[in-house]
Amino acid sequence: MYKFPFEKLEVWRLSTDFALKIYSLTNKFPDSEKFGLVSQLRRASVSVPTNLAEGESRLSIKEKMRFFQIAYSSMMEVLSLLILSNSLDYISQESMNNLRRDIELNANKINALYKYHKSRC
Repeated sequence: MYKFPFEKLEVWRLSTDFALKIYSLTNKFPDSEKFGLVSQLRRASVSVPTNLAEGESRLSIKEKMRFFQIAYSSMMEVLSLLILSNSLDYISQESMNNLRRDIELNANKINALYKYHKSRC
């Protein structure tokens, strides 16, 4: 089966796996957060691979870079929401540390992808 270019990106695969972790994690949040933190975390985490896919499909390098910036920003949004969730005791410190490592890895790879395309301008 044909693979689209974004499917070949390691960072897209990693960020998709990360979004699945967020979905699993938020299943354990209180029902009162269904339309609050759960919704925000899920939307922000899904935004990362979605914007990577959209960016990779753009023809213009400037457009690619813009979508990679949005993906990075969404990853930072997830981090901020996880810090809040940890402070509210919705997630353990161990889970927070593991997710933070995933965020750092993804953020570094998004930055590398951005810098690669920037060097081609």
